[in-house]
Amino acid sequence: MTDTLPTILLVDDEEHSLASMRMALEDDFDCLTAANADEAAALMEENYVQVIFCDQRMPGRTGVEFLTEVRDRWPETVRIIITGYTESSDMIAAINEAGIYQFLTKPWHPDHLLMTAKNATDLFALNRDHERLSLEMRYLSRSVESKLEEQRKALREGLGFENVLRGPNSPLEPVIAQARQFASFDVPVLIFGENGTGKAALARAMHYSSLRSDRPFQELNCTGVSDELLELELFGARRGALPGLSANKIGLLQKADRGTLFLNGVADLSPQMQLALVRVATEGSFRPLGSVESQRVNVRLLAGSVHDLRKDVAEGRFRSDLYYALARATLAVPPLRERRSDVPVLAQNLLFTAASEHGKPVHGLSEDAVRFLEAYDWPGNLREMENEMVRMLIFSQDAILGPELISRHILQAAPCTERGDEAEEAVLAGTGTLKDRVERIEMRILRETLTRLKWNKSRAANELGLSRVGLRAKIDRYGLEEPGRVTQSEED
Repeated sequence: MTDTLPTILLVDDEEHSLASMRMALEDDFDCLTAANADEAAALMEENYVQVIFCDQRMPGRTGVEFLTEVRDRWPETVRIIITGYTESSDMIAAINEAGIYQFLTKPWHPDHLLMTAKNATDLFALNRDHERLSLEMRYLSRSVESKLEEQRKALREGLGFENVLRGPNSPLEPVIAQARQFASFDVPVLIFGENGTGKAALARAMHYSSLRSDRPFQELNCTGVSDELLELELFGARRGALPGLSANKIGLLQKADRGTLFLNGVADLSPQMQLALVRVATEGSFRPLGSVESQRVNVRLLAGSVHDLRKDVAEGRFRSDLYYALARATLAVPPLRERRSDVPVLAQNLLFTAASEHGKPVHGLSEDAVRFLEAYDWPGNLREMENEMVRMLIFSQDAILGPELISRHILQAAPCTERGDEAEEAVLAGTGTLKDRVERIEMRILRETLTRLKWNKSRAANELGLSRVGLRAKIDRYGLEEPGRVTQSEED
């Protein structure tokens, strides 16, 4: 199937001129003819015309007047006018003002006419392609911007404060509310709390809820890292500045430019590193290793510490100028022992994460297991809880993980209903008669052993060196009850 020939409109009041033009062009083009401007306008209404050849001198409207109308109504059509040698310079100016692509002088040569027609149709095609591409680029630009905004929204929702897990009415809620306020203000924030309380997650949420959310977020733990390594990681280095460094190394400050840098463990920074960070925090400038020139960056600094640094400042262990540069706002993250209502949510989430990583599907924790986990103080906070969930997963045989899988020191903690009981260390160092203190320890050992052995009294009595009668007496004496067991009175 052949392609459709381009359509050309020929306008001239002389019949022989129209016939000559048609003869020169009809092999390569679909030619329409008109004797005046009115006939040509009617043909333009009915046909998709790409190029017009129009004589200037015609009865009624002139060629320039007609092509001016064409420019307004069909601007994409390429307009060519045919003039005589006697046309004045004023008419040439009028032709230019009418947006004429080209003018031919009489007498014209057939080859010249054909070449002009082909060039004009090529120009028409180029203009159409340009217009189409422009529309596509505008559409793609809007589409890309829309997709980018959707990605940013998904990123903010996935890494924002919704990702900081907590239970209903959590003690963490006031902290989250403060952090949301600080996130929208481009100021440094000092976040302090015990190790494993989730300071990094809070810093990340603040970044992805800020105006810098589409820029990089970098973090570095300064605890236990030498000054040389910290300088290299933060400031970068020029090639040859260190042995074996054959190329420039980009530091985290430069990587986080226009974004956020979270420095955890700033309480452990040496005086030398504190001094180096003062310039970064106050001026936004630093000098890479091996460089003689300083560089400037636009970075929002978030800092983390295991405790409030004001005491360190008062005792001279931390520079006051650095403290006030980092602590334009402060956040205190409570430990897990003060967030017992968060334990079920956190434990289940950590368990499912571990199950996904290790390819061992589970359905969750039993209510009894959750009660024991809530009773524990979690001195290692989230890191200790994560380890415990992995350990329980390893030893699990059922889809629902029960309390028998929990570590012994956690099982020996008092249940939530008996929070008045003291910890083992407090019992040993406390007051009271020897009999009372020994009984409190004995009750914990009995509870832990029975739970771990799924309340199999024969196995528990054998492990503890007791008879079943003696074990039953101690269970009754301390009021220990098997979780989920229905007593006779409850049945009645």
